[in-house]
Amino acid sequence: MRAAFLTVKEAAGYLGLSPHTLYVWRHRRQGPPSFRMGPRGRVMYRREALDAWVREQEQADSRSNTALSPLLAAPRRRADCISDG
Repeated sequence: MRAAFLTVKEAAGYLGLSPHTLYVWRHRRQGPPSFRMGPRGRVMYRREALDAWVREQEQADSRSNTALSPLLAAPRRRADCISDG
């Protein structure tokens, strides 16, 4: 049975990141959601929240989400920069 909650070290290993990266992201209020648990306030991550965060990252990346690919967008016309003066 897999643990529902992961420590910073476990979450970092799960995501293939360093624990330092997760600490920096938490400080900057970036990255996957985390919370403090227990009397000592240990930082924890919910496994399902990590999976959801990874899915969000995939959807926000145009290489993974073809709907965002600039190569599929209709060509844009440049506005004329010269005005009749």
